[in-house]
Amino acid sequence: MNDAKIVVGIDIGTSKIVTLIAKVDEFVNVLGVSEVKASGIRKGQIVDIEDAVIAVNSSLEGAERMAGYSASKVIVSIGGSQIESLNSKGVVAVSNPDKEISETDVVRVIDAAKAISLPSSREILHVLPRNYTVDGQEGIRDPIGMTGVRLEVDTHIVSALTTSIKNLEKAISEVGVEAQGIVFSGYASSMSVLTDTEKELGVVLVDIGSGTTDISIFVEGSVAYSSVLPIGARHITNDLAIGLRISLESAEKIKLFLSKAPRDKFLSSVEEELAAEERHESREKKTDAIRADEIDLSTLALPEELRKVSKKTLVEGIIRPRLNEIFTMIGLEIKKSGFGGLTPAGIVVTGGGARTVGTQESAKRMLAMPVRIGIPTGMKGIIDEIQDTPYATAVGLLLYGAKTENISQSTPFGFSAMPKLPLGKLPKKIFSIIRSFIP
Repeated sequence: MNDAKIVVGIDIGTSKIVTLIAKVDEFVNVLGVSEVKASGIRKGQIVDIEDAVIAVNSSLEGAERMAGYSASKVIVSIGGSQIESLNSKGVVAVSNPDKEISETDVVRVIDAAKAISLPSSREILHVLPRNYTVDGQEGIRDPIGMTGVRLEVDTHIVSALTTSIKNLEKAISEVGVEAQGIVFSGYASSMSVLTDTEKELGVVLVDIGSGTTDISIFVEGSVAYSSVLPIGARHITNDLAIGLRISLESAEKIKLFLSKAPRDKFLSSVEEELAAEERHESREKKTDAIRADEIDLSTLALPEELRKVSKKTLVEGIIRPRLNEIFTMIGLEIKKSGFGGLTPAGIVVTGGGARTVGTQESAKRMLAMPVRIGIPTGMKGIIDEIQDTPYATAVGLLLYGAKTENISQSTPFGFSAMPKLPLGKLPKKIFSIIRSFIP
């Protein structure tokens, strides 16, 4: 296993940092999983490097201990409302005398598409080919080996602020590893939750995180639009805290309690209520309805000593209006993209916010499109706890790493090469101290 290909993915989110380590052969086999609470990060961007380094280091060490491997290179996610995208076209003449298109021609045409004028404050993250055109023949996925004179490509370019990228790279280097790749979190999520059929038909991926919501629109099998909204599931928590006059921690517990509660339980309570209506008199009916609507929160042991609360008040009065607002903003973003009518496969909702009670119903109501909740797939190994929407980006980073050629090589503890450490002037200081003791 010393020569095994190992991929390490670190999803740096607003509320949590997830590190996954996987061995890549025919499948992506997850060996290590670690999740810690995020610090030093706001709305997907680093605002305190020291706190972020401590959190990332803690998450990475936890995954390394579980996997029994020491990482030297990692693939990291980047998000935040600073993410922007545009579509660009490149054209080149085929260089081979026999007019056969080679890999070099493909690289040249992508470079031509990448030659766009960006502000000095921005940097390109991804140049994703959408389709190629050879001598006027459109819709070609892979032109290598074909014959032609003129090669064109339509690409989707995702960019981010240079300062955000530099801060992220600095934080990762201070942990003692190298950022092998930086991936837009929405694109990473799409790799783990979308099917090829959905991408081909046209689909909107919505990743609702704690502080931001990532949107990726796929048309004819490839990304056509990417953006990030500065709103997320934490806004729902804030609304609960204000509405119930409780702390944010207690509001988060209540939100998770509601989201985790099995739907069957709610359905069975409704069925019982209907049966009760047939059996009992009107006064007893009302009492049963009130009891069915009440949720017992005593198991959460909230410091505010909130025992019982109306489910209707929470879901319909507080949570649903905020969900409706989020999906209204998503609808406006889809309209702004210009690809609204090209997504018959509908919307796939993932991320931690997808678990919020009523998400699917709200999305259907506000967007009038087919909606499903996206669970990450395409992996084996220790996957019990990561087969859930909050881990879509982290799993996508592994799949992204598995598809790239330069996958990090890793070896067991005790035999790994020394990682690149940010020592700065430390060696000179040590040397001068030792020299001072020499007579």
